[in-house]
Amino acid sequence: MTVTDSAPPGLGTGGGLVEEEAHRFRVHRSTMTSPEIHALELKRVFAHSWLYVGHESEVRNPGDYVRRPVGGRPVFMVRSVKSGVVRVFHNTCTHRGAVVCRKDAGNAKVFQCFYHAWSFDTEGRLVGVPGREAYGEELDLDALGLRPVVRTASYRGFVFASFDPDIVELDDYLAGAKEYLDLAADGLGDAEIISGTNQYAIDANWKLLVENSIDGYHAAPTHDTYFKYLVALGTDLRSGVDGIGRSLGNGHAVIDYHAPWGRPVAKWEPMFGDAAREEIDRIRAELVETYGEERAMRMAETNRNLFIYPNLIINDIMAVTVRTFMPRSASSMEVTAWELAPRDEMPQLRQRRLDSFLTFLGPGGFATPDDIEALESCQQGFRSGGVEWSDISRGMAREPRADDEEQMRSFWRRWNTQMTSSDGAGR
Repeated sequence: MTVTDSAPPGLGTGGGLVEEEAHRFRVHRSTMTSPEIHALELKRVFAHSWLYVGHESEVRNPGDYVRRPVGGRPVFMVRSVKSGVVRVFHNTCTHRGAVVCRKDAGNAKVFQCFYHAWSFDTEGRLVGVPGREAYGEELDLDALGLRPVVRTASYRGFVFASFDPDIVELDDYLAGAKEYLDLAADGLGDAEIISGTNQYAIDANWKLLVENSIDGYHAAPTHDTYFKYLVALGTDLRSGVDGIGRSLGNGHAVIDYHAPWGRPVAKWEPMFGDAAREEIDRIRAELVETYGEERAMRMAETNRNLFIYPNLIINDIMAVTVRTFMPRSASSMEVTAWELAPRDEMPQLRQRRLDSFLTFLGPGGFATPDDIEALESCQQGFRSGGVEWSDISRGMAREPRADDEEQMRSFWRRWNTQMTSSDGAGR
């Protein structure tokens, strides 16, 4: 059987797609190519997980809003004018279904559907119906308000939503990932998403980007040009990338390793320029005073590629990147990325952070085109057939390291649990 001309094993339940035994872990390649599996993922993974919506800083003021797809569904996030609460609504008019919020970001007291002009306030209440008298006295305005996404919660400014009314609380869901969100949030202080978004598409299965984002050993061969660039600028890479890969529970994972390059929070290096050294030293001293030497060192001198299941990556490296990705089909995905930074950061550090963000992680940077080429190459290879299984066993015979695959296996275990559950909840 090949993955190109036969049904995958156990497709109806998702069973038989992930196999684990002593020192061996493998995944059936139909997980990357099957339209049926893609359709099942939407029902069992994305409909039963906490999904990243945005950051509270994006809606800092009453009436601020952003709209974006979450789990493949159009929603928008708004800070209520009346209560100041951040709410997430399904972006559909309760009258005839048209999208209500039609701009990507802005500030509004009322959202008016352009189709028939039904109007809703920032609490979601229906406040305007043209020709109100035509409906008689029984029109229930309260019942016709915008529908909030069934569960919404935030942690350290990161706003999540879920379409599963029975999902566990967000704190429980995040499990060990909270430690790494805390490190990022504490290191940045009053953080904000910088205006501007990177958006691009990859002709590859979304799970390949999960694997790639927490893959600690592809960097040297795949991103060789970037490392040569850093060395040419005077960066000392002789220390290597020492670290560990960890499973954080519920499918979340991280690679945590010594930073071989500078970090605006707060590790100076010559490429930052002498003018930035005093400010970075000040930031470092404040971190030590507030959190102690050991925790300050982790914030300042270690990198973290954090994966929050199923589709959020926070790269806390030479810049802090927030990235989500959503499948368009079994063989393509859409990627969106933002940059997170201290709100009161000095201009030269902000410029260095943005330069690092774009130079390495931007769509036209050193790393992202390399990664896209690698993932699309894998997808092309899957079409060749002849090989049914991918091997993800590296490190099973030793203690975990950042250049092993335990962190990837943790994703696949959770994915398999949801895909083999009758409703995807995995409870």
